[in-house]
Amino acid sequence: MAAPLVRVSHAHPVAIATWRLAFSLVIVAVLLLPDRGWKQWARLSRRELALAIGAGVMLALHFWSWNTSVGLTTVAASVVLVNLQPVIVAVLSVLWLGESPDRRQWLGIVLATVGAAVVAAPDMAVAWGTAGTGDRRALLGDLLALLGGVTAALYYLTGRRLRRILDLWPYVSLVYGACLVTLLGIAIVGKVPLGGQPPRELAIFAALAIGPMMLGHTGMNWALKYLPAYVVNLTVLGEPVGATVLAAALPGIREIPPLATLGGGTLVLGGILIALQRRGQPER
Repeated sequence: MAAPLVRVSHAHPVAIATWRLAFSLVIVAVLLLPDRGWKQWARLSRRELALAIGAGVMLALHFWSWNTSVGLTTVAASVVLVNLQPVIVAVLSVLWLGESPDRRQWLGIVLATVGAAVVAAPDMAVAWGTAGTGDRRALLGDLLALLGGVTAALYYLTGRRLRRILDLWPYVSLVYGACLVTLLGIAIVGKVPLGGQPPRELAIFAALAIGPMMLGHTGMNWALKYLPAYVVNLTVLGEPVGATVLAAALPGIREIPPLATLGGGTLVLGGILIALQRRGQPER
């Protein structure tokens, strides 16, 4: 739902992300305060606290770059490129966390990545002028979406490390709070108007908070305590399929996907299914 909701909004990309985080933090506070979960912050070292704040900064940069990309390129290409993060996460998981995918998981990651490339290929062809139009806006949008994937990967890798010592609500309150502060700083520097949003826009922001943020991001942060980051991130590659269908069906967008997008989406889903299969291991 995130990409279609961002596309139908008329607000500035930074304003969308800022309001999304503000609404989300209200919900998180309601869940954090009753059981005094903030007391777990005392168990963090200075380095771990810095990592949590850094994860929030990466999340803010992810929202800024990805929200901007949605307005420059197609929903399908933007969602697919931003969700190339499993490849980045898989490599960095080996180096930083000591968690290495097995052969089946690597096969699934590679297959899903090939599918993502197939989906984005038409935009890349147009952006580089091989399709005759030379639309540089599409290229910029694709590059921003890719930047969003890199920053999201760093955000989830940090979550995998810190969720081992923090419960869900203490962790996301720190990260989402740092994210909101960073977005406010970006808005001030960029002179982005945040106030005076009409009811329609506020409804979109609330929907982004309740669905993609609280159920999507927070659900994945919950899973990071129990599964490797590359497994959690790989499931995100299913998002382009739903986002593309919604972008084609919603009256305000009506982006009908080409055959390449449908074929690439099939490869993406196939890669996810292969990587998530576990032979000889009990399911969690």
